[in-house]
Amino acid sequence: MSEEHPAPLPEALARALGDYERHLVSERNLTAHTVRAYVGDVAGLLDHATRLGAADVGDLDLRTLRSWLAKQQTMGRSRTTLARRATAARVFTAWLARTGRVPVDVGASLGSPKAHTSLPPVLRTDEAGELVRRAAEHADDGGPVGLRDVAMLELLYATGIRVGELVGLDVDDVDRERNVIRVLGKGRKERTVPFGRPAARALDFWIKHGRPLLAVPGSGAALFLGARGGRIDQRAVRTMVHRRIADVPGAPDIGPHGLRHTAATHLLEGGADLRSVQELLGHASLATTQLYTHVTTDRLRRAYQQAHPRA
Repeated sequence: MSEEHPAPLPEALARALGDYERHLVSERNLTAHTVRAYVGDVAGLLDHATRLGAADVGDLDLRTLRSWLAKQQTMGRSRTTLARRATAARVFTAWLARTGRVPVDVGASLGSPKAHTSLPPVLRTDEAGELVRRAAEHADDGGPVGLRDVAMLELLYATGIRVGELVGLDVDDVDRERNVIRVLGKGRKERTVPFGRPAARALDFWIKHGRPLLAVPGSGAALFLGARGGRIDQRAVRTMVHRRIADVPGAPDIGPHGLRHTAATHLLEGGADLRSVQELLGHASLATTQLYTHVTTDRLRRAYQQAHPRA
């Protein structure tokens, strides 16, 4: 059997995997996508352990975990994938120990390759302004789709929210008195994110003059609607961002996540502290937010090399 077509797990291991999946769903309240990723990685680990003779979670040991990761490496898995699967293994073995299914956490000392921390390119401040300006020019005819696109671009850049968070917004999630939006992020954690006057104007114009033209009886409370009146999906937003970016001369081809990186980078370059940016972006760990300091440091280094006579 190949990794893509694993053999059935022994009953005890299959039962443990099922219990773990229910734990992720009901107790940790993770999204369906995250649950699938964790369960898929752990299922691969248990399949590997079964091939080595394991019949129960008590048969798992550090050598088995390490040989599983080594096998992934020989199959050409990326460092990022290896790091993610090592994390999945550690989370699983910690759960086994915490719930009394094994006496000790055998994965506690499992190392993992350091994942590459490269970030996609970001827009310069003038390019971000040009992006919205050109999108607004296309919306001058008053068409509802154009007004929607401007509002989405302004909000993505103003707040740095994820595309999944954007499409999940309802009209009532916008607080115009305080100029903030209520966002439901990863792990279904709610946070409040502020936005500025340009985004506020674009949102007002979309809600008053654009959304009513696309709304249908089944639109519900969705803030942003597709051409047929339903809640817009992530693919449509990504397509729109790439199309609008192409209108900006010299700008890198980025999607909504690139606008998120752009927002974070510009916040830090503008003097925002890491903790505030972490809260705005909804990062669980400050280490994730610190990745953006590499971008700003690189820009500082380039500016130094171009401008300083002793560079």
